[in-house]
Amino acid sequence: MEKYLRENFYVQPKRPSEDAQLRWRSAVSVVKNPRRRFRWVANLAQRADAEQKRKKLQEKIRVALCVQKAALHFITAGTRKTGNYMLSKEIQDAGFGINPDELASIVRSHDTKCLEHHEGVEGLAKAVRVKFQEGVSSSDVKHRQHIYGHNRHTEKPSRSFWMFVWDAMQDLTLIILILCSILSIGVGILTQGLPKGMYDGVGIILCIFLVVFVTSLSDYKQSLQFKDLDKEKKNVSIHITRDSRRQKVSIHELVVGDIVHLAIGDIVPADGLFISGFSLLIDESSLSGESEAVNADKQKPFLLCGTTVQDGSAKMLVTAVGMKTEWGRLMDTLNEGGDDETPLQVKLNGVATLIGKIGLGFALVTFLVLTGRFLLVKISHDSITKWSLDDASKLLSFFATAVIIIVVAVPEGLPLAVTLSLAFAMKKLMNDKALVRHLSACETMGSAGCICTDKTGTLTTNQMVVDKIWICEQTKAIKTGNFDDGVLKKSIPVEIFDLLLQSIFQNTASEVVKGEDGKNKVMGTPTESALLGFGLTLGGDTKFYNDKYKIMKVEPFNSNRKKMSVLVSLPDSTNKTRAFCKGASEIVVRMCDKVVNAEGKVVDLNEQLRNKINEAINGFACDALRTLCIAFKDMEGTTESDSSIPEDKYTLISIIGIKDPVRPGVKEAVKTCLAAGIIVRMVTGDNINTAKAIARECGILTDGLAIEGPDFRNKTQQEMEEIIPKLQVMARSLPLDKHTLVTHLRKDFNEVVAVTGDGTNDAPALHEADIGFAMGIAGTEVAKENADVIVMDDNFTTIVNVTRWGRSVYINIQKFVQFQLTVNVVALMLNFVSACVSGSAPLTAVQMLWVNMIMDTLGALALATEPPHDGLMKRPPIGRNAKFITGVMWRNIIGQSLYQTIVLLVLKFRGEQILNLNGPNATITLNTFIFNTFVFCQVFNEVNSRDMEKINVLEGLLSSWIFLIVMAATICFQIIIVEFLGAFAQTVPLSSDLWLISVMIGAVSLLVAVVLKCIPVPVKNYVATHHDGYEQLPSGPELA
Repeated sequence: MEKYLRENFYVQPKRPSEDAQLRWRSAVSVVKNPRRRFRWVANLAQRADAEQKRKKLQEKIRVALCVQKAALHFITAGTRKTGNYMLSKEIQDAGFGINPDELASIVRSHDTKCLEHHEGVEGLAKAVRVKFQEGVSSSDVKHRQHIYGHNRHTEKPSRSFWMFVWDAMQDLTLIILILCSILSIGVGILTQGLPKGMYDGVGIILCIFLVVFVTSLSDYKQSLQFKDLDKEKKNVSIHITRDSRRQKVSIHELVVGDIVHLAIGDIVPADGLFISGFSLLIDESSLSGESEAVNADKQKPFLLCGTTVQDGSAKMLVTAVGMKTEWGRLMDTLNEGGDDETPLQVKLNGVATLIGKIGLGFALVTFLVLTGRFLLVKISHDSITKWSLDDASKLLSFFATAVIIIVVAVPEGLPLAVTLSLAFAMKKLMNDKALVRHLSACETMGSAGCICTDKTGTLTTNQMVVDKIWICEQTKAIKTGNFDDGVLKKSIPVEIFDLLLQSIFQNTASEVVKGEDGKNKVMGTPTESALLGFGLTLGGDTKFYNDKYKIMKVEPFNSNRKKMSVLVSLPDSTNKTRAFCKGASEIVVRMCDKVVNAEGKVVDLNEQLRNKINEAINGFACDALRTLCIAFKDMEGTTESDSSIPEDKYTLISIIGIKDPVRPGVKEAVKTCLAAGIIVRMVTGDNINTAKAIARECGILTDGLAIEGPDFRNKTQQEMEEIIPKLQVMARSLPLDKHTLVTHLRKDFNEVVAVTGDGTNDAPALHEADIGFAMGIAGTEVAKENADVIVMDDNFTTIVNVTRWGRSVYINIQKFVQFQLTVNVVALMLNFVSACVSGSAPLTAVQMLWVNMIMDTLGALALATEPPHDGLMKRPPIGRNAKFITGVMWRNIIGQSLYQTIVLLVLKFRGEQILNLNGPNATITLNTFIFNTFVFCQVFNEVNSRDMEKINVLEGLLSSWIFLIVMAATICFQIIIVEFLGAFAQTVPLSSDLWLISVMIGAVSLLVAVVLKCIPVPVKNYVATHHDGYEQLPSGPELA
């Protein structure tokens, strides 16, 4: 079976090839209900059509942008009349001076002529009643949404419950059974009269309706869970100026006139116009397909929704939202065709196909045997030419029995159980601060053998404060809460103190804003916030320095530069400028040739002073402090037009040590990973000593290797293969280093790799990894778009929780498959052998439909939604190429099937004597008893399936409330069927003794399971010694 599945039903977890997707689709056969079975499977034809539409729209946008770049657009614009849009009375009464369509077309068409006609960006701001410093008023938001539209894209209407009912009714076998039932009712009334003649047919129809209702309800609940997750995925937070203060709002609350703050890694949330900013570089490839980034400034102010900020920062005036943007039209095509199917869904489609073929063969043979025996009896009585309605009724019942065998034999619920389990896990994970963007990530995380994690904000709290400062050759400790700013001010010259404050308040990407309570609040990255907070403590003021010194140019921080620079003009001078630089200590010190000495004088940076500086940096780093240096350079003869920020000959002002404590629970989470056979590697841009100190505190760095990014990237392939198994910490790394490490781990060591990232440049590593985790708080929108899971609280413990749920999903599906295959085997063998030997099946159509519901929908609910337990993280990861149906599962399936089949067949052929049944109702009582026993065997086997290895299957049972509800519902409904619905289900009430014996025979399954679990199953073990000294446990789901 495993070879068949591997050849025909294997797809990659991420970006599966179209060939693999087409191969498994063509291999699928014996499908009862394609609409339901393939509901959560990508529609490749629809996707291809959508891709064609998207490419056409992209080409149209690309051509428009190219025309604009070639200035041809301006020629055509010159002949076009401006102002030909009429202002409606509603717009005029609202006080707006521009039509929504005209406003949207200015940016969409890059219409410079129309923009000039409206007196530029300032004129448009007046037309939409907004001031750049104040932004939109919150009380005006709803009014603007009414006039200019909501920032939402067209979404497909949700499917109602009745649509799921209709889908469930498309099951071919159920349709055939309904037709058989209608014929049975007609024949029954003619032969037995009313109401007795209609009981059999009506019973089947009622049971079908029950199956359809329960199935539809389960599917509908799943769809609601996916809808909630989809809403959460689309809910992006953006920074805007509103009510005269900077604040965060949902992207859906954005309106025309809002002032949006853009930074590196942001996705432009609406069409708009550039107001102010520095070095803004926009990647328009998502819209136009062109990979070359474009600059945006006051001369080229057009910003399109859906493009990404590659570099720089800016403020933008929103001019169009929602479906009035090109991105809104493009979004219509992006999600067509559905998400890719997961490897488990594909694999279980293969299992269902294989078992379906076997079941179809058994059904056909059963029908031929029953019909053959019936015909032989007629021939022996010389009545082959005499046919009655009773004969027709018997043949109809034979056919119905064969169809019922197909219903039970084709495990349609197997692939759908994966979706159910994943939906349940994703919903729970969302509550636990992990937003799963791709279904397959949940599965794959159960196989992860390595996690490459960032340090800042993931292992640490990201609540940074300045702890120490080195300035004028002296180190000062900064005690939070009781720091006296006068101490630092008195210990250094006034001009150096002023220079420090200027560098803090002008060389920053953060902003000091007034909160709702009127108090100062810093908005920006944690590092910037710590510095600005320190500056405020020292008595500094942003407005004072920005009014005194005009900012000419800014180079924002990014993970490649590892520094931020700013150029300002000095007052009372036309050509004097000052550059400030701050960033990674080693990089900034390398740019310096001077330093401020103990007397506050600028002196040359000699070897002795350089050693002092390095000692201070290493001292801070060994105390687990993040270190950054601040430097400046004064220049003459620089004009605004040719201004450029220098890269050398700076003067070092100070070294800042920033404290970022390790998160509570991280050390325990790392320990849990190691116990689960998962290696944790820290990859950070920080100083190596800081990284090592934090890694030791977290339990990541033991006796392994810590290396710096520049050393790592210069290694040869052979050296890489030698050091990577020992590698525990990589410091001063670039995003490219992280990508290289992930690639080597996956390709050279066949590891299943999870990686975390927050920056725009982390996107390639997130894309390459088996599972990419983006940070929800510190992460850029570009990182989130390339990730499989968004960690909403940026916490490493959450990543471990995703791993736990990933393993749980895999194990739960294995448990369900074990349970369902056991029911399949027993039902097939019981009906087939009985039909061949006695000419009749012991279980009627209604009874088999009920059994099908127990093993399909209810079984999936009970087993596929079991919550994870701590034991899952004491086992090794599931191997990349591990067998899904393991030796342990086959042992349990075969053992339980043998027990149940033997017991039920003995009851079928010797039950009347064993149970001492006499009288006219002996046969129907026996069949009812067999049906009851069969159901209780499944109930107890469901309990057995809770753990495939452990003898104690009751552990944690009370915490699994869905399992308990399903068990209780199954038993209650079984009692109702047997005791009260005999006319429809062809059962009779059983005595208390027979009930007790039924339950006891079922309960013996628990003892059988104990015996089976004592039988050893050979496992192919391999042992690999890892960098931290432990030996990896045998890999594979056999031990799960």
